[in-house]
Amino acid sequence: MWIAPTALGVMILTFFFVHMVPGDPIEVLLGEHALPVDRQRLTESLGLHLPLWQQFLHFITGVFRFDFGTSFYSGESVFDMIVKRVPATAYLALMAILFAMLMAVPMGIWSALHKNKWQDRLALTFSMLAFAMPSFWLGPLLIIFFSLYLKMLPVSGNDEWNSIILPAFTLGFAMSAMTARLLRSSLLENLESDYIKTALAKGLSYEKATRQHAVKNALLPLVTVVFLQAGALLTGAILTEAVFSWPGLGSLIVDALGKRDYPTIQGCVLFIAFVYMLMTLLSDIVYALIDPRIRYSTEKG
Repeated sequence: MWIAPTALGVMILTFFFVHMVPGDPIEVLLGEHALPVDRQRLTESLGLHLPLWQQFLHFITGVFRFDFGTSFYSGESVFDMIVKRVPATAYLALMAILFAMLMAVPMGIWSALHKNKWQDRLALTFSMLAFAMPSFWLGPLLIIFFSLYLKMLPVSGNDEWNSIILPAFTLGFAMSAMTARLLRSSLLENLESDYIKTALAKGLSYEKATRQHAVKNALLPLVTVVFLQAGALLTGAILTEAVFSWPGLGSLIVDALGKRDYPTIQGCVLFIAFVYMLMTLLSDIVYALIDPRIRYSTEKG
């Protein structure tokens, strides 16, 4: 029920915010010294001479036909441009999630099993540092160290198999910190629950109760996190792709912003918003499928 009004709100905000951005796309295309007749001809061919409400009507009717318009700069269909860039961004997001999970799961479990000890404080310090490092700062730092100083990894692009390592690590670093803290809280909650106390009272060792029951149940909330982060990473990938010249949606948006390419900006923002809403819906469905308590509470409600 919430998807339709949210999508409409995103379309309205996207259109009007894009048209509020300072700068003239005609000037970008023709230059500052273009003749008035050439400016007028291009303005009419791009439909920018129409009233804003009429431009919005054309935009929103096109969206329902999966037609995001044509790029001002290249003349290519925006939908086709997005389709070409999606695989690179999806690959980056998946690898970032993989990096984040490989760091977060062991750290979260390690932190919970050593509550309030130096191991827990060390993990907390790491999480705080990870949150404090934005991708536009961490990315260049990694490039300087691993690419320019050690010469181990490529600086940018996706031509080599190891080109994904630095951008994926940069994108997944902050996610690993948040996921580790979430897993720690979830595991501590499960370790203090009645079913663990019952298992211990029946003679099951603490190690087995933790490994076979507590950890398994503590991992359930991560399903929601993974789906939500998959959508959020598309937004976070904008800066990361710009830093590493990764040929995905993020670099397409940055390029379109510089050229005031309204249709491309609108199409990319809408696509990312739709993916985020889809991931949110899928997270609810998958979580209900793997956790019977969610289904039971829904049926009772």
